[in-house]
Amino acid sequence: MTRPETEAAPAVSVSPSKEPKRFRLSNWDAKYTPYLIIAPFFVVFGIFGLYPLIYTAWVSLHDWQLIDGDQGFIGLDNYVKLFGDANFWNALFNTLSLFVLSTVPQLLAALGLAALLDRGLRGSAFWRAGVLLPNVISVAAVALVFAQFFGRDFGIVNFLLGFVGIDPIDWRAETWASHLAVSTMVMWRWTGYNALLYLAAMQSVPKDMYESATLDGAGRWRMFWSITVPSIRPTILFTVVTSTIGGLQLFAEPALFDPAFATSNSTGGSDRQFQTLVLYMYEKGFRLFDAGYAATVAWMLFLVVLVVAVINFTLTRRIAGKG
Repeated sequence: MTRPETEAAPAVSVSPSKEPKRFRLSNWDAKYTPYLIIAPFFVVFGIFGLYPLIYTAWVSLHDWQLIDGDQGFIGLDNYVKLFGDANFWNALFNTLSLFVLSTVPQLLAALGLAALLDRGLRGSAFWRAGVLLPNVISVAAVALVFAQFFGRDFGIVNFLLGFVGIDPIDWRAETWASHLAVSTMVMWRWTGYNALLYLAAMQSVPKDMYESATLDGAGRWRMFWSITVPSIRPTILFTVVTSTIGGLQLFAEPALFDPAFATSNSTGGSDRQFQTLVLYMYEKGFRLFDAGYAATVAWMLFLVVLVVAVINFTLTRRIAGKG
């Protein structure tokens, strides 16, 4: 006797409104949790980054005194005045000059230093800690030491230059001499930091690439520029952008290099020979209490940093991409 075949149960469709509660919660979690995780960054950025930027632009359109407050809307008058201000153009020139003299040699030296540390020296931990030491020392202490190095009458640098027949240089009074002195301070502080970033990136490069290049007869120099540099291109781009931002916002080094800064009369040298845009903004905002004009300088500095950072990013990306 055969068993009768059972009829298949009809499929029951469940409407979206009748989906299990646990399933709906899981779907909501997968969809919105990533936004909740990254939300604190955007909240902090909005409060401490975006809002000050917008508010500074608003202040720059007003005759705004630091003590008396808003004196009325003046439109673009501060910007028109700025473009005719010789001190602004002088500060812009000093800023770009110090940026080039400090950033370009700094990154090249950091790249070479990282390549040297990557060769497996004895006591590698000691050397890596040593190159980072200048970065953790107070900038005030660095400025005091280098002020003695570059002293006009009893400075060590002038003493050493005397052995090769070079007359003493007044490092604070001459434009290019002061730029070189300030740039030396910046390079001394940040070269080791960037070198460690490059070193970390170099140690992640696959070793088999170097082994294959060695079998093909490539030398160290060729492997460095054809394998190492293209492989660490993201790190190079990162250091270029961060160094550009920091180099164009120099304040502490040139300010402390000027002895008049202690008396709040600093203008970046006796004839503004090493006054940067940030120092000029400080002078206008906190010495002359012209907050509206200082905000205008700040916005121009923001645009300069943005343009130079984009140019450096583009050039470095192309250069580092050539293997």
